[in-house]
Parts: sequence; structure tokens; C-alpha cells
Amino acid sequence: MNISETAMKNHEALFPNRKSKLMETDPELIEVFDNFVFDEVLAYGNLDTRIRLMVILASLIASQAVAEYRVMLGSALNVGVTPVEVKEIVYQAVPYVGMAKVYDFIHATNEILESRGVKLPLDGQSTTTPETRLEKGLALQKAMVGAERIDKMYADAPANQIHIQKYLSANCFGDYVIRNGVDVKTRELLTLSMLLSLGGCEPQLKGHIQTNVNVGNDKQTMLNVVTQLLPYVGYPRTLNAIRCINEVLPE
Repeated sequence: MNISETAMKNHEALFPNRKSKLMETDPELIEVFDNFVFDEVLAYGNLDTRIRLMVILASLIASQAVAEYRVMLGSALNVGVTPVEVKEIVYQAVPYVGMAKVYDFIHATNEILESRGVKLPLDGQSTTTPETRLEKGLALQKAMVGAERIDKMYADAPANQIHIQKYLSANCFGDYVIRNGVDVKTRELLTLSMLLSLGGCEPQLKGHIQTNVNVGNDKQTMLNVVTQLLPYVGYPRTLNAIRCINEVLPE
């Protein structure tokens, strides 16, 4: 197999001593894939290795790729992504991907963490109570998205739909986004990764592209994330994401 030295080195750093069965059954595919993913794609941008693995995990959850998630979770733990950070990625997926799609990933995460001697449950990361979740969630939502935009969303919501706006503030932001364990800038990159991987969420993706800017993630950082996800989500969703980024943040 003609796998480049760089690709082999980067692969070994993530998967020490791991030999894929596909190297035996599908050597041509592995040669192309490994050279692309672990050499060519890795050469683009300057994402921190931990962040790169975290956004890949988020993408795999949204893509329902539980087998690949198990493999990449091991790599993420190998490079220093903490059990708390892993759990927060999974929890963050619930309001964006839905519990039905996240359920299997919770169990997969628990199995892998326990196999590595991690005692569950982990320390709690919640920062709100049932009494404060709406107030604190709304405050964080306004700080991240923009108070004027959120006020308009509330003002424009019909009476029979205002409950959804309150759910977004109290549940999405007050129960999940406001948690400790992962900072807001990283959480927005995780959300970006999930939305582009889901597909069909372009309006929400555009909104979170702007929110990424609001919290300090620039266009190049988002392009770095999209590029690193390309091998896992394919070209159509990658190109859709880049189009959304360019529409929100023109060159």
C-alpha cells in the first residue's frame, strides 16, 4: 500500500497500534482515504487537535455513525479530550439532534469510558435550576445571539407558538448551552458541526455562523472545521456549509 509517511504518522498518533480490518479487505480504499484524511486534509488550517476531534465526534453523532464514533472517541481520549468534555458533546447534541438519535451514543460513550476505568456518573456540570433556567438561558441566548434579534423572535411569535421561543431559551440554552465543562466558543463550533452534518438545516446553520462570529470564532476557523469534517460528511453537505458561510460572511 502506498500510504504516505505523513499519513501513517498522523494515523499512528490517533490510533496507536491499531490495524483496521479494512486494510486487508479494502486496501485501495484505505490508501485513498488515509492519504486524504491523515495527510492532505490535516495539512489545511490550524485547528487544535483536541478541538478537531471534538467537532468530529459532534458530526458523527449528527450523522448517526455510531461505529465510527466509537473508534474516534478512543482517539479523542488518547489526545486529551476529557471525559467531561466528551459527555458535554453528547449532551449538547440532544437539543440539536434529538434524544432519539443521541440515545445510542450515550450508551456507547458510557461503555467506552467505563472500559477505561472512568467512574460514572461524572461530576455534574449544570449551572441552573428549574427556577432559574429560563432567566439565565434567555440572558445567555441574548449575549450570544444578540438581544435585538431575540427580542424580535419573541415579538414576532404568534400566541400559539411563543412556547417554542421559551423552550429555546429555557431548555436549549438554560439546560444545555449554559453548562460548564466546555466553553461557549467551542460549543458553537460543536453546534455548527452538528447542523452542517444533519443537512437540511441551512437557515439554522446560517444563524449559528453569525453566532460563532459573535462569540469569537472567525470565518477561517469555521472553514477549518468544515474542511476537517469533509471526509466524514461528504462533499454535498460540505459545499452547502461553505455556501452558507460565504452568504453570511462574504469574501
